[in-house]
Amino acid sequence: MDLKVKTILVSQPKPESDRSPYFEVSNKHKVTIDFRPFIHIEGVSEIDFRQERINLLDHTAVIFTSRNAVDHYFRIAKESRVTIPDTMKYFCISESTAYYLQKYVVYRKRKIFHGKQRFADLIEVMKKHKKESFLLPCSDILKKEIPELLDKNKFKYSKAVLYRTVCSDLSDLEDVLYDMLVFFSPAGIESLLKNFPDFKQNNTRIAVFGPTTARAAKEAGFRIDIQAPTQNAPSMTMAIENYIKEHNKK
Repeated sequence: MDLKVKTILVSQPKPESDRSPYFEVSNKHKVTIDFRPFIHIEGVSEIDFRQERINLLDHTAVIFTSRNAVDHYFRIAKESRVTIPDTMKYFCISESTAYYLQKYVVYRKRKIFHGKQRFADLIEVMKKHKKESFLLPCSDILKKEIPELLDKNKFKYSKAVLYRTVCSDLSDLEDVLYDMLVFFSPAGIESLLKNFPDFKQNNTRIAVFGPTTARAAKEAGFRIDIQAPTQNAPSMTMAIENYIKEHNKK
């Protein structure tokens, strides 16, 4: 049985940069790496949003955990014909998300704040603004630590589901076999099972990123062959490369 890895499917969009480490792995080890999102984002309609009974202008500050949250917050505001006041404060998970806000608002340091990438870091920034009434635009899939930290620190906030994570149609992949499938979220595992309910792992290697993805893979009955991040492989590409080095030996 040949257990060499020759073909890999990554369940994410193809990287925009030619300098992506995935391409380096592909060229260095002569393996084919394809990219295909297993999930995609769909915005909640303005009618569905109204049923949440949330008024955007009842809040004096907004918490953004991603660019998707930024896009769908301003989309809903536009569809609801709501003008966001210049006094609104924005608290962003990272500096890059804060700069992304320039797509919609004039960047002013007095009203835009950001953390260092972790939500716990952003909480420390928000503690200086405890009197604000916060809105948390989010997906239907929200990390548990976010509301837990907001509740623990007694922030006044409303959660608004403005977009949903939806399984993509993968029917065109039905007859395409890969030596390795790479997943980054439980939703990716769910999409595989929804599209291919009769999928059998057999010799297909499963690579997962993060503990929640690993848990979903195990619950689905899959054998996990590659896991990241670890001390030896902080990134998925490093974990894949380590595995290839070990198993593609002649």
